[in-house]
Amino acid sequence: MEASRERYLDNDAPLFSAGLIIRQKEPKNLEAPFDRIDSYLTPTELFYIRSHFPTPDLDGASYRLRIDGAVRYPFALSYEELRRMGSETRVATLECAGNSRVFLVPQVQGAQWELGAVSNAEWTGVPLRALLERAGLAEDACEIVLEGADRGTPKEEPLPPGPISYAWSLHRAKAIQSEVLIAYQMNGRDLPRDHGFPVRAIVPGHYGMASVKWLTRIQAVREPFHGYWQTSDYAYWAWMDGKPVRRALGEMQLKSEIARPRPYETVAANRIYTVCGAAWAGETDVSEIAVSTDGGQTWANAEFLDPVRRHVWRRWRLDWLTPKRPGRYTLLARAKDAGGMLQPGEHDQNYGVYVINHSLPIEILVERS
Repeated sequence: MEASRERYLDNDAPLFSAGLIIRQKEPKNLEAPFDRIDSYLTPTELFYIRSHFPTPDLDGASYRLRIDGAVRYPFALSYEELRRMGSETRVATLECAGNSRVFLVPQVQGAQWELGAVSNAEWTGVPLRALLERAGLAEDACEIVLEGADRGTPKEEPLPPGPISYAWSLHRAKAIQSEVLIAYQMNGRDLPRDHGFPVRAIVPGHYGMASVKWLTRIQAVREPFHGYWQTSDYAYWAWMDGKPVRRALGEMQLKSEIARPRPYETVAANRIYTVCGAAWAGETDVSEIAVSTDGGQTWANAEFLDPVRRHVWRRWRLDWLTPKRPGRYTLLARAKDAGGMLQPGEHDQNYGVYVINHSLPIEILVERS
């Protein structure tokens, strides 16, 4: 019992965020310094933070997770009971759906994320499937709603009639996949408060809004969930029978980013410079990466530093002999997935302020030594 109390007290301390870039102070939205991420796993203190409402103050000793709705045997678990269940550990890359928003022209509303609203970590927890099996998921349940303890009034129109909790639903087919975790550890330690202590969902392959933090309820439903976040906020325009319809965002799209050189960095002429970055995708594998140092006129294949691993980024590098002629140059990275699809060259306007996965132009200056 004493060890448990110590664990809860450790998580009362605020997350050490030195080095994170402030995009919004309250609720807390902090960006990872993408140019400083040299390791496969992002150090917890440098992992980006995305919050919709103020961080709730949850106590591990009194915490309960409810599993109910369209199930035969609804039940609730304490934090300790959840930790005693069979656990699994997985590595997964999370990306905010609005990552790289600052690159949109003209400027749009929302947090002005640059390149660092993406990070990679190791997560430990109980597969969501195990909890649904224990509850006896109804055959006609079509979605699983994940609800967090964070609560407030959104800022994006149309506004709900009052405060709401953050909630997101998963289609049944995704929810029962073994990779979806109800996690209580991150990089081998208990979740920090800003990352969802005591318990959060981890939904590999989907944008970060699906990995609900401060999870308190898992509800199976028989009808599609049309909550605020999936209809008014994290949604995009699709077409059905020639008519525009709103769809909820889901799977992460193929993307690569250049970490170094940084935008507007000055490099020496006629020198070897190592261009590096990372590439990732949703439910497919990144198979190739190419870099252009002349604004997209020519491309050279880069070298991957990490093996293929579903739902996880692959870091890459390319040794570039910088031009002899000083001036401004535009670098681009372009990934290809296992199915042969190339990362797009332009932003899809149907996604609005989200899914900025086109090749992002990084302008640099070459100067004489």
